[in-house]
Amino acid sequence: MNKQQLAAKIWESANQMRSKIEANEYKDYILGFIFYKYLSDQEVEFAKSQGMSDEEIAALSESDADTVDYIKKELGYFIAYDDLFSSWLNAGSDFDVSNVRDALSAFARLIHPNHKKLFDGVFDTLQTGLSKLGENAAKQTKAISDLLQLIKDIPMDGKQGYDVLGYIYEYLIEKFAANAGKKAGEFYTPHEVSLLMSEIVADHVKDKEKIEIYDPTSGSGSLLINIGNSVAKHVDDENNIKYYAQELKANTYNLTRMNLVMRGILPNNILTRNGDTLEDDWPYFDENDPIGSYNPLYVDAVVSNPPYSQQWEPEHKENDPRYSRFGLAPKTKADYAFLLHDLYHLKPDGIMTIVLPHGVLFRGGEEGVIRKQLIEQNHIDAVIGLPANIFFGTGIPTIILVLRQKRTNTDVLIVDASKHFLKVGKNNKLQASDIKRIADTVIHRETTAKYSKVVSKATIRKNDYNLNIPRYVDASDEAESWDLHATMLGGIPEKEINQLDRYWQAFPVLRDSLFEKTSSDYSQLKISTDALKNGITQHEQVKVFSQDFLNEFSSFDDYLKSELIAPFIEIEDQQGQSINIAQQEAILSQELFTRLDPIPLIDKYQAYQLLDNSWQTIAIDLEMLQSEGFAGSKQVDPHMVSKKVKGKDTEVQEGWVGHILPFDLVQTTYLNDELHALKQKENRLAEISAEFEALLESLSEEEKEADTIKESNDAFINAAVIKAAKQLKAEIKQDAKQQTQENGAFEDESYEAKILKVDALITEEKKLKKTVKADADTLHLQTKATIETLSDQQVHELLERKWISPLLSELNKLPDDLINQLTTKVQHLADKYATTYGDVAKGCSYI
Repeated sequence: MNKQQLAAKIWESANQMRSKIEANEYKDYILGFIFYKYLSDQEVEFAKSQGMSDEEIAALSESDADTVDYIKKELGYFIAYDDLFSSWLNAGSDFDVSNVRDALSAFARLIHPNHKKLFDGVFDTLQTGLSKLGENAAKQTKAISDLLQLIKDIPMDGKQGYDVLGYIYEYLIEKFAANAGKKAGEFYTPHEVSLLMSEIVADHVKDKEKIEIYDPTSGSGSLLINIGNSVAKHVDDENNIKYYAQELKANTYNLTRMNLVMRGILPNNILTRNGDTLEDDWPYFDENDPIGSYNPLYVDAVVSNPPYSQQWEPEHKENDPRYSRFGLAPKTKADYAFLLHDLYHLKPDGIMTIVLPHGVLFRGGEEGVIRKQLIEQNHIDAVIGLPANIFFGTGIPTIILVLRQKRTNTDVLIVDASKHFLKVGKNNKLQASDIKRIADTVIHRETTAKYSKVVSKATIRKNDYNLNIPRYVDASDEAESWDLHATMLGGIPEKEINQLDRYWQAFPVLRDSLFEKTSSDYSQLKISTDALKNGITQHEQVKVFSQDFLNEFSSFDDYLKSELIAPFIEIEDQQGQSINIAQQEAILSQELFTRLDPIPLIDKYQAYQLLDNSWQTIAIDLEMLQSEGFAGSKQVDPHMVSKKVKGKDTEVQEGWVGHILPFDLVQTTYLNDELHALKQKENRLAEISAEFEALLESLSEEEKEADTIKESNDAFINAAVIKAAKQLKAEIKQDAKQQTQENGAFEDESYEAKILKVDALITEEKKLKKTVKADADTLHLQTKATIETLSDQQVHELLERKWISPLLSELNKLPDDLINQLTTKVQHLADKYATTYGDVAKGCSYI
């Protein structure tokens, strides 16, 4: 399984196993055990790297003080062999919940002093919650054993392991958040929002050699990690990124630490605190050396998604340096307290992004005073309005504020992205194209009609420092209006034709070929509505537009092959380098935008979404090919399904699946004749079913009430008709033989003829089903053998068909889709005023 399939399998099982335990609680158990497995596997991997044999690893215990100290110094902790995750699995029926309690207690004792802040208490939530997994030790042991079996297949070693582990951890956190209701906000920021904030921050700090980032309300740490991942795309050494995190709730704070450690971040680059951000601010210092280790904490970037509009205690904070320049947030709403905290911790050239409720843009009182000061002192860089219902557990509208400590420009960019989303279940979700559209707009400070506007400070002053987005950007859909003159007398208003101006700018001659003026303000179609589509698609300018698009993308397939497939050919020749998956999509998107640049009308972000849709598949395959080797492309895996075996859900094998190359793709490419023959037989089976249904429908009510089929309920191919056929078969055959001899065959529409037809169809279907199953099994095994014996060149061809051909097909539809949109709009204008009031009145006069 790839990481997506493994994560989905673990979630499905975990959701069933948690039974009556709340999702918000159960996450602490499964994620805690995943982290313990990670630490155990890391220790074994480290021991092997130091030349220790399996026997020496099996002898690891607290009694060997020198080895314990050495491992603690290198890893920050020590786990005895008997306490390793793998040892719990090997114990089998001898495993007991007490093994876990003893191991976690030992872990707490054996943390190196230098890593106390990182590991101390990290398993407290897990340890104290074990009793909730069952009412007695036996049931707790069973629940834990099931969890261990569930997560044992997660790889934890090497580059691939970090990626798989991190993906699964993030996947589970998101799933638990979706099931945790309002509590989700305590620990999770939706991945898409994290990515958006990450892209904005990463662009700002991309030229720095060393980067420090801070999340003062870190939750599970996902937001901080996504920022780090985006920044890492632009730096030469990921180890030059330092992470600071603070979180109030202990169990959520533990998630932050686990998440950061499991991403392979160096322990010295992780600085975390469990405390109240507003009450217990940094500076960071070591209690053992408060003066020598004093660090007031100024960072390059701060990112946060604090609790919305919660109460706080502003009393006695007038002189707090975080707030003294701007004022204190009201006691009932701490939103600006969190914002000012973030701003305070920025370096002079730093940037911050914070998610807040929409009300901070326009509420008055103390908040109005703070907002005015932030604007006048030139800190607010951008306001981004997000879609409603984008966060788990709350549907309130939210925004992202982008602030800087020092800016040269004095304006504010306002973006209304509230209409750009995809509906997924009960929530709205930002798509990749939505994220890129927003990030590009912010980075390049673009003004776009009905989407974004750069607003001067003077304009904001005139609006009394109210930043409510609709004051500056009207993203509402225009209500359709009706022209009274055209409604009464006909014609198409010129002002409504002008609303299609973006099309006429691209096709200036087309307008004149479609419309002729009847007066200065009205026009009519030159051609009939029946000829409209052909008149537009066959117009010379439209044909040139379509051809220009094809010309720009005529070599795009060769480009994609050079970027995605050629590196594997070079690696096979021992001349190439691996693809940087984290950066590759950005490279492809830049090429896509470059090719689209001279083409009018096409929405480049719509094209980008098509690229991203394909990239999701491509990236998964690239990860496997680069981590497992090119041989993985010629591998097949057992296809495991869950079935009831003796009343229990059990995984059993049902054939095979391609590890990377899908069976259906291989069949259509190299086994098409066999596939076509099988499809013909399957089509005949479908025809038989249709004939059954038609025969049943053709029976009269009297025939349906006959004793032989009175049980029939007109169900499709119901058992009663089949039973009737069997009962009457011998008798009818005898009658048919006699009647044929005397009077000829039964009439085609007779009851007897229909029953005989049913019998013939039953016989044919039974025989054909056996043939289809045998042929399908044969084709399945042929496909397996074909994949396993593919040449490298054949693999390259199949990868091209899987990765590149579908993308090109979707991109090539864009010009036609746009032309169809124009045709629909012109058709609507023609239909809108085709029937005048006079026509209606004339029609009424005949009634």
